[in-house]
Amino acid sequence: MDFNDSPEEAAFRAEARAFFEKNATRKSGHAAAQRSRADDAANLAAAKDFQRRKAEAGFAAITWPKAFGGRGLPPIMQVIFNQEQASFEVPRGFFEIGLGMCIPTLMKHGTPEHAKRYVPPAVRGDEIWCQLFSEPVGGSDLAGLITRAVRDGDDWVINGQKIWTSGAHYCDFGIIVVRTDPNVAKHEGLTMFFLDMKSPGIEVRRIKQVSGTSNFNEVFFTDVRVPDSQRLGAVGEGWKVSLTTLMNERLAVGEAPAPDFDDIFHLAREVTVEGKPAIADRAMREKLADWYVETQGLKLTKFRTMTALSRSQTPGPEASITKLVSATKLQEIASTGMDLLGEGGSLMEESEVPAAALFQQALLYSPGLRIAGGTDEILRNIIAERVLGLPADMRADKELPFNKIPRGKR
Repeated sequence: MDFNDSPEEAAFRAEARAFFEKNATRKSGHAAAQRSRADDAANLAAAKDFQRRKAEAGFAAITWPKAFGGRGLPPIMQVIFNQEQASFEVPRGFFEIGLGMCIPTLMKHGTPEHAKRYVPPAVRGDEIWCQLFSEPVGGSDLAGLITRAVRDGDDWVINGQKIWTSGAHYCDFGIIVVRTDPNVAKHEGLTMFFLDMKSPGIEVRRIKQVSGTSNFNEVFFTDVRVPDSQRLGAVGEGWKVSLTTLMNERLAVGEAPAPDFDDIFHLAREVTVEGKPAIADRAMREKLADWYVETQGLKLTKFRTMTALSRSQTPGPEASITKLVSATKLQEIASTGMDLLGEGGSLMEESEVPAAALFQQALLYSPGLRIAGGTDEILRNIIAERVLGLPADMRADKELPFNKIPRGKR
């Protein structure tokens, strides 16, 4: 692995740092680590303004072609930009899905007219996109979806339901994968479209989360008409198109946010347990040692990915290790942090507890990170089959038409 920036990378890093120094505020202290942000009107406006400034400075689509507002730079430059961004407080949570997953899928499988119309507004932050994949009856089995699309002249008519759709309540457009042929195997009867989220027949219902926020949604489709011209890829090839989205998701949904090792280490030194600093406890030190080793392992795994990107190579399936380990580690650190705070661990008021309730907030949102972007079980399968070379799971439904697969009653 190569840990040093090339001259070109060093110059880009300096440019990115100068942009953040001018347009953002540096984080200070452990309590400044990133948390989930409310998606209210004020934060949305701030995020759009920051996205516009990123676009004007050439940082909104670093690896994309120049024709679409990008700079055509290698992926390692995006990694460097993200590293510099980690030191600053910036509006986040509105554009990652659209620019990280939806628009790349449209650019690869849409027409030149699609790209010309939809890519520039997305890059500038004028239009926001969501991903309509998960369904209540499908769980983690995306290919088991039942939302239907039936051809009607030049249109398709969609009926069904999606769930856990992040940001659907403020998004302008979305990409959706639906079943267009139930008479073939489940992976072969899917087709992907993009649609206007304000189309007649679309109903968005926000889901109240235990953290008090409502970032996710149920989305219902009742006779929603979508022109065939908004199809992405060929009819019946929606699974192949979806893989483009999912591959980009592995890069867009990466390492978990704070609190991390430094945060729990700092707290263990500050908090006392039975009259002594928590860090003096042998069991606490053992946990800290485990988390330190995991943190360093994740760091080196990311360096391997960065080295591949720097050499214009494609990172391998081992990238799944990052999310699998970091999401579990986050949940464990958050739980231990709350234990160290004692009764204060039940408080959510940022001004009343150490670390501004960072551990409390993390414990509420961390379980979702073990599901979003690939569950622990799916990631373990990827690592087992594609990294370790173990035999693939048995699939009894592999050759069956979708409508012949036994299903529970709805």
